[in-house]
Amino acid sequence: MEETAGSAGSGQGGAGGAGSGPTGGQETAEVGDEGQEAGAGSAEGDGAGAAGKKAGKKAGRKAEKKKRPFWQELPILVGIALVLSLGIKTFFVQAFSIPSGSMQHTLEKDDRVLVDKLTPWFGAEPERGEVVVFKDPGGWLDTVPRVKGNGFVEGIRTALSTVGLLPSDNEKDLIKRVIGVGGDTVECREGSPVKVNGVALDEPYLFPGATPCGDAPVGVVTVPKDHLWVMGDHRNDSRDSRFHVNEPGGGFVPVKNVIGRAFVIAWPLSRWDTLSVPDTFDRKGLAAGAADGLGGRAGDRPTEPSAPEAAALAAAVPFALWQRRRAKQP
Repeated sequence: MEETAGSAGSGQGGAGGAGSGPTGGQETAEVGDEGQEAGAGSAEGDGAGAAGKKAGKKAGRKAEKKKRPFWQELPILVGIALVLSLGIKTFFVQAFSIPSGSMQHTLEKDDRVLVDKLTPWFGAEPERGEVVVFKDPGGWLDTVPRVKGNGFVEGIRTALSTVGLLPSDNEKDLIKRVIGVGGDTVECREGSPVKVNGVALDEPYLFPGATPCGDAPVGVVTVPKDHLWVMGDHRNDSRDSRFHVNEPGGGFVPVKNVIGRAFVIAWPLSRWDTLSVPDTFDRKGLAAGAADGLGGRAGDRPTEPSAPEAAALAAAVPFALWQRRRAKQP
């Protein structure tokens, strides 16, 4: 019975324990809620800390950009200028300096002209009356080898000539006016004007006192296909096609040798002018008598200027200034 009573007392105690169960569970739930709130607060704090850290890094980078002096950006500026210069020279426009009087008075000695190199990439070919720069077909130029300096100086010279800041020793270029294209018949006789396909040319661009063909008459020639017949505007001071009729190539210039058309005199500013095609080459009938171009009879070097493509540097300067202005913005 004591055991039974004892068992009953234990049952009451168990009942009491059962009675206290809900209260304990509620306390546990309240503690859990507080833990969740604390955890949420901690997560929000971590997120705010991460955002603050990110903002601090961004502000630090901006501060670093603001502190960068201009001399540190100068190498970037020079690099951009050199890349633009090389790209412009290779694909778009190249500057050349006129060293002789063979194209007077259209071009004077030391004039700087800009040559269009872009349109030939799209299949455009030289036309009558255009002033073109072309590579030496062979033996037109009498060149004197340049005395070379030490290896370091030559290395710098090679690098600068590659990007167009100095003339290249390997480039042998000439500048002349196109008189006849493939298929044209050109007549050049003493005491007579030059005739193209039987049409006499009125040449107001000739140097005053120069004769059209008097100093080097060649008779009649037919320009082969994909070739040009070229002559200087100062006929008495130009070793052009007339002087090479008895040499290999017959005095004709292959179209593939043409670098591009000179379209403007850029320097000096007092002589700034466009190099348009004279009206004499627009005369009716000039092209009508052209043949099929299958047959033919058989010291004016322009150099690249020492300071070409200033436009490349001018284009890079605004870019650098824009970067600096952007870095100063909050």
